[in-house]
Amino acid sequence: MTIDTNTMVSITEANQNFSKVARLVDEHGTAVILKNNVPRYLVIDFSKADNDAVASNEDVLSISKRLIEKNREAYEVLAK
Repeated sequence: MTIDTNTMVSITEANQNFSKVARLVDEHGTAVILKNNVPRYLVIDFSKADNDAVASNEDVLSISKRLIEKNREAYEVLAK
């Protein structure tokens, strides 16, 4: 994941000025809240949450095929 440095906000600033965090999300789609200068929280637009959380069928199929090929011997032993 790439993080736009313009969307980074300290936890103190987010606490004192949450409307700034909301504005960043409206403008950029996400905001990153830092705790001790380390990215700790990701705030995203609610409508984008489902899109990011669900893998497409093609992704699932390609991952499944790769895992089957990688572990073919184990599957053959289990199938006996």
